[in-house]
Amino acid sequence: MAQLTKTDIIHAAFRTWGRKFYQQTSLSLLARDLGVTKAALYRHFKNKQALLDAMYEYFFNQYTAFIKPGYVKALEATDLIESQLIMMRIIGEYYARNRDAFVFSLFMVYSERESKDFLLELDRRGIDMRKIRHIDGGGKIYPPMPQLILVSLTFWVASFHKTSHAPDEVPSNEQVDGLIRWIEEKITGGLGLRKDVVDRIDFEGLERAVPHHLLDIEDTGLLKAVAGVVAEAGPWNATMDMVARRSGLSKSGLYAHFKNKRDMLGQFFLTEIEGIVNYAGAAIRVSAVPEEQFYLAITAVADYLRSRPEILIALDWLKTRRLDLAEAPPPRIYRIFSDIKISGSDTLGALSESLKEQTAQWVLFLTANVLMHRPPGMAVSEFPNQSLRILYKFVALGINEYISC
Repeated sequence: MAQLTKTDIIHAAFRTWGRKFYQQTSLSLLARDLGVTKAALYRHFKNKQALLDAMYEYFFNQYTAFIKPGYVKALEATDLIESQLIMMRIIGEYYARNRDAFVFSLFMVYSERESKDFLLELDRRGIDMRKIRHIDGGGKIYPPMPQLILVSLTFWVASFHKTSHAPDEVPSNEQVDGLIRWIEEKITGGLGLRKDVVDRIDFEGLERAVPHHLLDIEDTGLLKAVAGVVAEAGPWNATMDMVARRSGLSKSGLYAHFKNKRDMLGQFFLTEIEGIVNYAGAAIRVSAVPEEQFYLAITAVADYLRSRPEILIALDWLKTRRLDLAEAPPPRIYRIFSDIKISGSDTLGALSESLKEQTAQWVLFLTANVLMHRPPGMAVSEFPNQSLRILYKFVALGINEYISC
């Protein structure tokens, strides 16, 4: 048997720990998968943190080496949108071909390091993303163009790895090329809604017409305590002990209401999703015009989350995918968008039911993301409708409309 190397251990750690989205980073688990003792690991790394640090270094070295040729091309591009698309293509290709690196970046890099630290790591390796040109209105336009592109890229790559191939299967060149074309279509053309109709929308009038009074429901009972704990600790770290302390019940008393943590979180998420669906349904009925209904749906989801900031934190869509809930989110939440009949939209009309659902998830994902990662110092209740209009035009018509905002 060949001698175990540091690189062997790093590769195995990406594979083993990434299999369960880094819910466990046990050296014992890693040693078992490698067929060695923990002592063999300690000969190369003094502890688990040393191994994680090596994984960070390895990830950034591999990532920057792969995307640097695209970065150079993007710097040379004279067209503003093309420079953004060049970066999207090269980053998308890297993550599509390297599932382990994608999972690591999603759960261990973006979630644990500030974005500025991520940019510093790239800068250390000769990639200054601030040099990639984009419209930002001097920092006054939110959401910024790169955020909409990166969030869309992240969503569709995650869907690709979840649905198009087995976890240990290497995707083909044709699959990767197809994914990049699909993402580019969504970024450049959105859902293909009718521009003449979108341009005539009275956004302020629609916003005033939404029945906001339906949000005036006071949270009571245990689910309010669950919401508070999840908002503070995150869905993964929330415990029944925390909920018991917040609610004033004993832990044993909680078991009269919930079978276990899984059941508790499942009931919480399903209740909130039901609230979003009902409120969005009422909002959509304000108009019979599909293009307007789409904006009303986005606004309704944002209204619900703006009025309940603890729910916004709890519904961090990426993190909830790590949870083993009692039930998956009910498909009807995706119907908020997928049931809207958009006439003249070849992009939306030609989709299969599964792709319609994925597209609806994309819109929900974008909406939650721009609310979660709003400008520093801005309370979620202060999030402006103007930003929702920018998001809507990007979803409806693509990135060219971002420039016109």
